[in-house]
Amino acid sequence: MSTSIAELIADRMDQMPAGERRAAQILIANYPLTGLRTVAEFSAQAGVSSPTILRFVARLGFQNYADFQARLQDELAAQLQSPLSRATGPNSDRHTTPFVAAAIENVRETFRHLSKRQMDDIVGVLSNRRGKVYLVGGRFTDPVAAYMAAHLAIVRPGVQHLAGQESNWRDRLIDLGRNDVVVIFDIRRYQESLLRFAEPPPTGAAPR
Repeated sequence: MSTSIAELIADRMDQMPAGERRAAQILIANYPLTGLRTVAEFSAQAGVSSPTILRFVARLGFQNYADFQARLQDELAAQLQSPLSRATGPNSDRHTTPFVAAAIENVRETFRHLSKRQMDDIVGVLSNRRGKVYLVGGRFTDPVAAYMAAHLAIVRPGVQHLAGQESNWRDRLIDLGRNDVVVIFDIRRYQESLLRFAEPPPTGAAPR
């Protein structure tokens, strides 16, 4: 199978100038649908110029925008195949259920969107023992935050899961320092209380 556009972006993100990086982030945030829009629509959504979008596409190795969209359309067609067809293909494990196969593919797809540098940065801030790590999630994702907190607490000190009433979350921000990290789990449509909690303070050192 050929390299996906998401994988190309992950490999080349670190070499992109700011405008192209912004285009890449917008594309990944709504992948692959944003790339199937016109150049003008893509540039407007990313807040960059149309030439920036074309340079971004060229950096990924495409001769023109039409070739870029053709690759995205092929990827989308593959994604639209049912999990059952993927799970029962010639390379699948005959004991793997369609649900498990789809879950595995979703995890793989998530990591295709992250470059090695991004992963190294994430590991770096989570392993920095000079600060604390606070984890919180939404209505459906807080169990994931609690699960990650439990695992992190095994390998490092200063891990706290922000449970309880949402009204008490912001009180915890008072104690956050420069080296502290807040990890927030949420899924679209994003929970308003988590969006407010994630906003950095207007002045002073904001936690990461």
